[in-house]
Amino acid sequence: MHLLKIEEVAKRTGLTKRAIRYYEDIGLISAPERTQGNIRLYSEDDIAKINKIILAKEVLGFSLAELQQYMEFQTAIEQQKSEYHTTEDLEARKSKLIDMAKILQKEKAMIDTKISRMEQFKEELTGYETRIRMALDKLQD
Repeated sequence: MHLLKIEEVAKRTGLTKRAIRYYEDIGLISAPERTQGNIRLYSEDDIAKINKIILAKEVLGFSLAELQQYMEFQTAIEQQKSEYHTTEDLEARKSKLIDMAKILQKEKAMIDTKISRMEQFKEELTGYETRIRMALDKLQD
């Protein structure tokens, strides 16, 4: 497995080394492997997780607290998926699928809340824009 130093991860993700270390400090990402000299070494899985965080932050506008909750959901789904694949018992497999569906519903609810807030904000801006146009129209008359 090819491991990357933090400088390489920063280049590939567009984050600063400081941001990567901060994400580790607050638990958004797991502590990576380290060399005997205490140099962080990241795997491709680590980079994929960091990119998922960046996507959630940029696209959804998640706060750090929301990102932490989102990543907890992702970890729980991965755990359920792993347990699903390692069990032969049909009832246990069904239970794992139900658990994953519940977690996904919580994730979707987070996103729905964020979308609703964005729509409210957009409506406020649209109302403000309408009032400005009306004022401009009055000044042109």
